[in-house]
Amino acid sequence: MCGRYELHAQPAAIALAFGLAHPPQLRPRYNVAPMQDVPIVRLNAAGERELVPVRWGLVPRWAKDPSIGNRMINARGETVATKPAFRNAFRRHRCLVPANGFYEWQATPDGHKRPLWIGMKDGALLGFAGLFERWLAPDGHPLDTCTILTTDANDLIAKLHDRMPVIVAPEDYARWLDPEDHGPQDLVRPYPGERMTFHAVSTRVNSVRHDDPSCIERVPGDEALLPFDQPASQDAQSATPAAEEEPQAKLF
Repeated sequence: MCGRYELHAQPAAIALAFGLAHPPQLRPRYNVAPMQDVPIVRLNAAGERELVPVRWGLVPRWAKDPSIGNRMINARGETVATKPAFRNAFRRHRCLVPANGFYEWQATPDGHKRPLWIGMKDGALLGFAGLFERWLAPDGHPLDTCTILTTDANDLIAKLHDRMPVIVAPEDYARWLDPEDHGPQDLVRPYPGERMTFHAVSTRVNSVRHDDPSCIERVPGDEALLPFDQPASQDAQSATPAAEEEPQAKLF
């Protein structure tokens, strides 16, 4: 799943990584949560890549109530082409969600939940596979929203959770964004674990009120806890921060 992530790269680096004509006007965000506005990369009417803000939590065009977006922060890659909520967007409205890394929570032997940051070993930006839609309110006011696809965890992340966000390789960005390609199902797959890394971070990230560089800093001494030798237990896979700490949203 993907219920919390961060994007702190310089605008020029984001523009270079995603083929944007100009650096976007973005501030670093270290604790991005569902139902917030997030930047996505998509094709505009002229076929050029653009970065626009949309709300994280997809609202299908046919929805009667936009609150459905609370349950649509992720879409399972295995069924995205057939689920009524996602199949139209999968065919026509695919996007990329830029990120430096994302967070996962794992239960520890003492019963606590430890947050971990996950990203690329080389520090490269991630491009999550996303979908976007436009919903019109009864008064005609538009609401643009998105969701992030998930898939089975790779060998690395399987030690933490059984799911992970779909990460599109840079060489596949053009195909993923191309609305004329109606079936890029082969791109919905786990990203190679050997290219990724993770480390424990402070429980400050449990609360979306905390949004600063300390959220991604390695916790001193976490080497004694990592790496893990066995796949995550069911308890670990379902671990989330306590409700009073504004937990990550669960995969629906």
